[in-house]
Amino acid sequence: MKWKKNVLTVVLVLFGLLTLFLSSSVIFDWFGIRAMEGNYVPIVVWVNFIASVLYLLAAFAIYNGESWMVKPLVLALVMLVVGLIGFWIHVINGGLYETKTIGAMIFRTFFTAFLMLMAFQLKPKRKLP
Repeated sequence: MKWKKNVLTVVLVLFGLLTLFLSSSVIFDWFGIRAMEGNYVPIVVWVNFIASVLYLLAAFAIYNGESWMVKPLVLALVMLVVGLIGFWIHVINGGLYETKTIGAMIFRTFFTAFLMLMAFQLKPKRKLP
């Protein structure tokens, strides 16, 4: 069980840091990454940025065995679904976007759901009195 906790923590930290770097690079135009991204959709970038912080918060909670360890991932998943809806609205209204965004958002949403389920399995069980 401890190895699952450690693996999940490392995955969340790595995924969170990568997401934080990429999304903040577009938001703050670091290293010319904004230009390389092409037609990015702001709601997607901001949702990913906030999700990256939630991934890191979840990693901290899981590593320390906090009872609220699943909550940041639930919130990230809800935000990603809202981001997908916002992206869809952007697209149907003729907004410019990169086709890679579709696959990236679907992957991120399902991967976050998977991470949430893994964290739920690690959550300490409440003992009945």
